[in-house]
Amino acid sequence: MKDDKRKRRRTSWDDLFGNFDEEFEEMRERMDAMMEGFMNGRIDATASQPIVYGFSMRMGPDGKPHIQEFGNAPPEAPGREGAREPLTDIIEEKERIRVIVELPGVERDDIQLNVEDRLLDISVDREDRKFSKKVEMPSDVDPDSASASYKNGVLEVTLRKVAPKKRGRPVKIEDK
Repeated sequence: MKDDKRKRRRTSWDDLFGNFDEEFEEMRERMDAMMEGFMNGRIDATASQPIVYGFSMRMGPDGKPHIQEFGNAPPEAPGREGAREPLTDIIEEKERIRVIVELPGVERDDIQLNVEDRLLDISVDREDRKFSKKVEMPSDVDPDSASASYKNGVLEVTLRKVAPKKRGRPVKIEDK
């Protein structure tokens, strides 16, 4: 009889999908907490806005999968209660970064954008629709180069990449 507790051989698929178990377990825990909230009356099931929660998955430039959550069901940052987290896609190109955001049902004038360091802050605060998302850029960008367009509920923000700032310099030790 063979030993059933033998170690499984590690394959290249383990590197690619290694974090999935952890990610799915975390999502399951959140969904369980949300359902418990419904059952105990902590979350109002008759709220005027639908509860939205989901995730998108893409392969990053490093060859590893990146999972991004979106929606208004999980607890978010303080001060942004009731705001949905829009579905966002980050496309890193050689000289620029494009951020594509789905913001259905809002007007161009409702959208506030702010770029600081490596962070793009997107918010919409209307009576009937609220969206909020802070997007961390994969590399340093020039905030002055930011341009944006909005058409048919899709916002596209383009930022030019810049060389990373030097954090320090070597110091030569001299003889005394």
